[in-house]
Amino acid sequence: MSKALYNAKIVPRRSGERGHANHGCFANYYDPKFQNFGSLRVLNEDRVDAHRGFDTHPHRDAEIFSYILNGELTHRDSMIKKGKETKEGDDFFKMKRGDVQFTTGGTGIAHSEQNESNKQVHFLQIWALPWARGLTPRYHTKTFSEDAKREAFLPILSPLKAGPGASYDDEKAAEPTLPDTIPIHADLVMAAGIIGVDKRFKWTVGANAVRKQGSRNVYIHVPMCKNGSAKIRLDGREEAVLGEGDGAFVSNVNAGDVLSFESIGEAEAESSASSRKHDAPIRMYVRLS
Repeated sequence: MSKALYNAKIVPRRSGERGHANHGCFANYYDPKFQNFGSLRVLNEDRVDAHRGFDTHPHRDAEIFSYILNGELTHRDSMIKKGKETKEGDDFFKMKRGDVQFTTGGTGIAHSEQNESNKQVHFLQIWALPWARGLTPRYHTKTFSEDAKREAFLPILSPLKAGPGASYDDEKAAEPTLPDTIPIHADLVMAAGIIGVDKRFKWTVGANAVRKQGSRNVYIHVPMCKNGSAKIRLDGREEAVLGEGDGAFVSNVNAGDVLSFESIGEAEAESSASSRKHDAPIRMYVRLS
């Protein structure tokens, strides 16, 4: 396949090049070359065993969200104390596959993430840099359709519609630029897709939701969900084939540019969980800043 987007620079980040730790949020990992990419600050792919987790710890001036891949994760924070949740609150705090929990750290919030179930939980935790400091701490949780993610990339987060100058009422209304997404205080869109074997998705940079039009960045991550059998090719480039755990930095693109994503995993490996080829898709998450 020929290149679809000649202006794009794509630099893979292989799984083995990323930092690894079996405790804490970051342990002693530090790499000065990868401090942030646009507004994207951190992307962790975490597995937490039953009855383990991250104890209460503080955050300030960061937009933090967790995307649940498998299992159950319980989120608690200093805004609602344990034992004080409503019935709706209990559901809110116990997240399962397809749920996204989003927190604006702002002036300061303390939270914990615990696996209170009897099975391992697998999730992505992602941090973004907000467009302003000292924001009021807030949180949102939303479930996103598996079926929709099998049709095309589904937007998950988009910028707060009112922008950096949002009033108190705008913040309270929390209206996102894209309907049915979670609002984030950054010029960033995050989307998720489940690409069936031999299928192709396309992503429009910025998703018609961002302010800055030129010199944008895209980050792609392929979670480790299929025992190594998932694989994608970006923009038709053989040098931009990503396996599970790999990511890619895409730069020199503009809002409105279209990136292509092709699932090229082996059919036999992909169909190990089902007898039907297209029932064993790959899971791929795209973050744009």
